[in-house]
Amino acid sequence: MTERPLLLTGARLLDPEAGRLRDNASILIKGDRIADIGTGIPTAEGARQIALDGKVVMPGMIDCHMHVVAWSLDLWGNMIAPSSLAALRAAEVLTETLGRGFTTIRDLGGADQGLVRAVEEGLVSGPRLVICGKGLSTTGGHCDLRQRTDDRPGIMSDRLGSMGVLVDGVDEVRRICRTYIKEGAAFIKIMANGGVSSPNDPIHSLQFSRAEIEAAVEEAGNAGLYVAAHVYTDAAIRRCVDLGVRSLEHCNLIEAETAAEAASRGCIAVPTLVAYEALAREGEALGLGPESIAKIDTVREGGRRSLSIMQQAGLPMAFGSDLLGELRKYHCLELELLAEVLSAAEIIRSLTSIGAELCGLTGRAGVIAPGASADLLVLDDDPLADIGLLGGDGAHFRAIMARGAFAKNTLQERTT
Repeated sequence: MTERPLLLTGARLLDPEAGRLRDNASILIKGDRIADIGTGIPTAEGARQIALDGKVVMPGMIDCHMHVVAWSLDLWGNMIAPSSLAALRAAEVLTETLGRGFTTIRDLGGADQGLVRAVEEGLVSGPRLVICGKGLSTTGGHCDLRQRTDDRPGIMSDRLGSMGVLVDGVDEVRRICRTYIKEGAAFIKIMANGGVSSPNDPIHSLQFSRAEIEAAVEEAGNAGLYVAAHVYTDAAIRRCVDLGVRSLEHCNLIEAETAAEAASRGCIAVPTLVAYEALAREGEALGLGPESIAKIDTVREGGRRSLSIMQQAGLPMAFGSDLLGELRKYHCLELELLAEVLSAAEIIRSLTSIGAELCGLTGRAGVIAPGASADLLVLDDDPLADIGLLGGDGAHFRAIMARGAFAKNTLQERTT
């Protein structure tokens, strides 16, 4: 049976781009879309109606850096788990994330088309899922979890719980990019710098040759897509910017000149400060190896400085968390870290309109407008005045709506 239209009246609409509220507005929702916005929308007979009496309505939030298959901080354990088990675990992560008010997420390695369809078909209650397939890594790079004495070839990249695939050489990069695009990738992810959670690659190491990165950028561009790159150091970031990479993940050690160049070329950065804060707090206790623990402070200390550099350069920033396994409980701590540098309006734009652009959903998500997806959050108070209202694991939300369906609703409906 088709769901009856829903009319929300008396709302204060939060406009992320303008950074202000619009008073006494109504929102008409039909199916999974916003049909109309105004002050005098007629109510169709039989429609549901909710009087919001001045409550704030904003677009659902977007997290542009997650790994929904990273059930545990034990990345090898995730990788060797049966794919059926990994899928059930990912479903729980998705449901948990929606409960925090995130109605769209961009997965940076691991999730597949099966999880996308499970959400779209209503088998899993979760956010809209934008995927890349697996992250491409070199042998010995950020997705190579083998110890130095482990000479087994490759890794089990065919399992759902694996976040990456080892790819060496231009021809292999092209083949894997084409495979993931065929399988529904919305962008391509590469590991272009050393990482914290991998045992053999120091943070400063540059990964992939220039020719390999150019091949990935070309293959993505041929399909109308883009490349996202895991990068920390200024040298790695500048190299990727010069080679046409658009989405810059982490960027903890970026410098002003590179940030300005990235902004001029239309790049978007995705800082993930909370990942390193959480690892510093609990990584060792949760089994992160000594090689990884030793690398945390290098990127953690540069993170806050990077926010000011990117802000001053005018480099757009989308919200990202990148929390693995048991550290997911720190998801909303990223808001507090961002608030040390960015204004509430800037953070909300990172959570909505900028995130939508990076997900290829401009005008369809991250906005309250006719024709957009009905992804809405309802709050008693104004997050522009208190960004902490968007944290607390969703406790401040009176309602969470994703694609026209309530995931949480404490509001009273009436039928006209």
